[in-house]
Amino acid sequence: MNEIIDILTATGEHTGKTCLKSEAHQKGLYHQTVHVWLYTDNQKILLQKRASVKKVFPNHWDVSVAGHVGAGEKIKAAAIREVHEEIGLSISENELTKIGLRKDEIVHPNGILDNEFKHIFLCKLHRELSGLTRQVSEIDDLQLFDLSILKDAEKHGSFMMPNMNHYYDFVYDHIYSVGF
Repeated sequence: MNEIIDILTATGEHTGKTCLKSEAHQKGLYHQTVHVWLYTDNQKILLQKRASVKKVFPNHWDVSVAGHVGAGEKIKAAAIREVHEEIGLSISENELTKIGLRKDEIVHPNGILDNEFKHIFLCKLHRELSGLTRQVSEIDDLQLFDLSILKDAEKHGSFMMPNMNHYYDFVYDHIYSVGF
């Protein structure tokens, strides 16, 4: 989907301008995204296998839910919307725990310039995997993995997103500290 998003400065300040997501990726304009990591009481983490048709990192296992923040949209509202769109789960603001903000500047082999500020949230998953409905255009599969997968650096280069070891360590440490 090619939604309209807010443009930020390199320091994360709103510019007051908007554009299509595709334009931001073409020109390397800074914008906001949300990442929601869903975990269970028995130390499992929900990962999604990115759809094979995705323009960046197709077929890689990744964060439970992720997406762009729409123009004028509140951050938590975007997280709630994305969780519902991508996996069919309804959550409330008080179920989200914000654990950080990460600035990423990634130049993809296909020319996409992905300069974004990721708002990172945790959310406890209270539903069985069979009760989730994946968004077929975004996700090829959903699975629960042992939380320890985030610490398995050998798998991050091919199984999961490459070069994200520090990010996965950060998420692991926060889930472990708030979740158990």
